[in-house]
Amino acid sequence: MNFQQLRIIRETVRQNFNLTEVANALFTSQSGVSKHIKDLEDELGVELFVRKGKRFLGLTDPGKELLTIVERMLLDAGNIKRLAEQFSQRDEGQLTIATTHTQARYALPKVVTAFKKSFPKVHLVLHQASPDELVRLLLAGEADIGIATEAVAEVPELVSFPYYSWHHAVIAPPAHPLHQQPLTLETLADYPIVTYHHGFTGRAQIDRAFADAALAPDIVMAALDADVIKTYVELELGVGIIASMAVDPQRDTQVRVVEGAPLFGHQTTRVAIRRGHYLRSYAYRFIELCSAALDEDTVRRALSPVAQD
Repeated sequence: MNFQQLRIIRETVRQNFNLTEVANALFTSQSGVSKHIKDLEDELGVELFVRKGKRFLGLTDPGKELLTIVERMLLDAGNIKRLAEQFSQRDEGQLTIATTHTQARYALPKVVTAFKKSFPKVHLVLHQASPDELVRLLLAGEADIGIATEAVAEVPELVSFPYYSWHHAVIAPPAHPLHQQPLTLETLADYPIVTYHHGFTGRAQIDRAFADAALAPDIVMAALDADVIKTYVELELGVGIIASMAVDPQRDTQVRVVEGAPLFGHQTTRVAIRRGHYLRSYAYRFIELCSAALDEDTVRRALSPVAQD
């Protein structure tokens, strides 16, 4: 058994059992992939994949059990490499942050600036992704830290911490009649609405608030980020519902926040790490720059096996 065989097992599942895509992802040949799988099955004495002719349809029961071990072995192999780098290159290396557009654009610039001043030799990668993609990157070990509002708190393989709380704001062009009305769900539902796509930046809470009030809002457009929403509100396509931190009165002169109490409750953005993922010292410092309450000792305790019991 070797690590290339283990990588092939994991990648075959990720690529939905398409061996051509597995070969492309691992920069090898399809025949090489097939041989590695056959050699491993011969060595173990069990079939790992359900087959129909030459096609792979899924994992057998032994294959499912093995996949859990493979994921852990590959994670630990990466941890060993990061551990060695921690002591040989203490302030050098790479830190990959998976986050959504809203967090990268509005929450993280000051954190990133402070981090780069402290660790100029660390290559910082900001990988913008949807919440679901962000979770996948963390679980695959392709990102060290994830920052998002959705999804991360619901995954048992992840440990997540509160970063900051925020609420949605309603925006409209300066001359819009909504500025002269009390801000309620009922008045808001009288106008076309531009807001986030499902699964992004608290959209579920927006939908829930209208549903609880027995209202059916006219959502004429859904976008992945606040900049797009603001653009179409400026064009008077509708009123906007966006994250409050995405509105800058000095910059966004063509829209104004509609005054009133928050209609959709408060959201909490979280910092997430995969259990068992080894973090370099500068990764802990990045987390602490996000929130002073998340110092290295606090994060380490939460990640320790004792904390998981």
